[in-house]
Amino acid sequence: MTLLADATGATRTTGPGRRTVAVAVTLVAVAATACVASVLIGSGGLMPWAALKAGHPMHGVLEARIERTVLALVVGAALGLVGACMQGLTRNPLADPGILGLNAGASFAMVIAISWFGVSSLSSYLWFAFAGAAVAAVLVHAIAALGRDGATPMKLAIAGAALTAAVTSWTSGVLLIDRSTVASFRLWQVGTVGGRGFEVLMIGLPFLAVGAILALASARLLNTLALGDDLARGLGRRTGVDRAVLGVAIVLLCGSATALAGPIAFAGLIVPHAVRALVGSDYTRVLPFSAVVGAVLLVVADTLGRIVLPPTEIQVGIMTAVVGVPFFLHLIRRGRMAGL
Repeated sequence: MTLLADATGATRTTGPGRRTVAVAVTLVAVAATACVASVLIGSGGLMPWAALKAGHPMHGVLEARIERTVLALVVGAALGLVGACMQGLTRNPLADPGILGLNAGASFAMVIAISWFGVSSLSSYLWFAFAGAAVAAVLVHAIAALGRDGATPMKLAIAGAALTAAVTSWTSGVLLIDRSTVASFRLWQVGTVGGRGFEVLMIGLPFLAVGAILALASARLLNTLALGDDLARGLGRRTGVDRAVLGVAIVLLCGSATALAGPIAFAGLIVPHAVRALVGSDYTRVLPFSAVVGAVLLVVADTLGRIVLPPTEIQVGIMTAVVGVPFFLHLIRRGRMAGL
C-alpha cells in the first residue's frame, strides 16, 4: 500500500492500496448479499420474519438454509485458500486439489474407510480424508521429482492427472465390488453442503482453523518462494521447512473441506486467478481475498443449484463448474494465466 502525506501531516492511500480497499468493500457487500439470498431463495418461498418464530412451520427450513450457507462459506474459503497456496507453492497456474490428485486421494481413502472398516461418522472420515490427501500429495511430488529437472510445474500437473486417473479407477473398482458403499458415497462424491448440521461443521472447524492460520501466516514466504528456491535460500529461507509448513496447511484445508462437503475441484483452480486479476500477485493480499472469493463462489453456486431445475436440486460440486468454467475461459482468453 502506498501512503502520501498531505499538508496537514495526514496520510491517504493511493494506487494499489485504494484499489485493494475498494475491492474489499465490494466483496464484503457481495458476500452479504449472497448470504441473504442463500437463506431466502430455494425451491420454496421463505418469509424470515415469520420463520423466525420457533413454532412456525418454516422455522426448520430457515435453520437448514442458515446451516448450509455457513458450511458453504467455510468450505469455499478453505478451497480458495488451498488453491492459492498450491499454486504459489508449486508455481503452477493449474495447481488445484482436484488436478494434483488430493481430492482423488481423499475420496479413495474415504471409500476404503466405508467399505473395509465400516466407518460411518464424520470424525473418522476426517482422519481418512487427511491421510488420503497427504499420501496423494507426497506421491505426486515424488513422481514429478523423478528425472533431471525435478518437480517442474508441468511434471506436477501430469503426475497429478495420472494419479487422479489411477486412484479414481481404484475407487470405482471398490464401489463395483461393494455395492453397499455406493449409497453412502454417492451424494458425497459430487460435492454437497446440504443436509449437514452445525454439529458436522464443528468437527471439522478446528482443523480448518489451524490450516487457515498456517496458510495466511505463509503469505510472505510464498512471495519469497515465487522468486525461486535459490534466491529464497539466499534470502535466508529454509525452503524445505517452508514447504513442509505449507504442505501441512494444504492437507488440513483440503482434507477437512473434502470430508465435510465432498470433492469440489473447480473452486480452488479458478478463485486465485480471479483474485490476482483484482488485487495483483502479492500473497499478503491474494490469500485473504481468495478465502473471501471462494466463500462467495460456493454460496452463489449452492443457491443457483436450488433454483435452476425446480423442484430438484443440483449439487454444489456440479454448479461450481457451471458457474466457473465461462469465467475461467475468459481468464485464459485475456492471458491472465501467466505468472504467479
